[in-house]
Amino acid sequence: MPATTKRGKVRKEALPSTIARSDPKAQETYAKTHDAAAEQYGDGERAHRTAFASLKRTHEKVGDHWQPKEGGAHGPSDDRAEKRGLNNLQGAGGVDARASKEHLMSLARELDVKGRSRMTKDELVEALMKANRRETSRASRR
Repeated sequence: MPATTKRGKVRKEALPSTIARSDPKAQETYAKTHDAAAEQYGDGERAHRTAFASLKRTHEKVGDHWQPKEGGAHGPSDDRAEKRGLNNLQGAGGVDARASKEHLMSLARELDVKGRSRMTKDELVEALMKANRRETSRASRR
């Protein structure tokens, strides 16, 4: 099922739950990229991966939703995204691993990550990934 209608409106029921809880720009970015990828590759996993890759260039996952990157920054969110295509690098699960430590610390504060003040930047990324999974799971049960 296409993520947009013939008039370009986003079909919320066709979006993954984390994107459906996000701002309209995130929904539109995902939907339009998904639809274009589905035309080229078919409506399967590849179309979804392509749409998420596009979304991660402008948004980051915070808890159970996606929000625009700090300061309108665009670009790859981690080493895996920068290399593009299929590769064996570890992704950051929607966390903008290239953001400043201060930004990651503010997100950790927002998500109430315990022990954040003593964490390195890499540890913050891991803790945020875990907190995002927890919040997404919690939101899915509601």
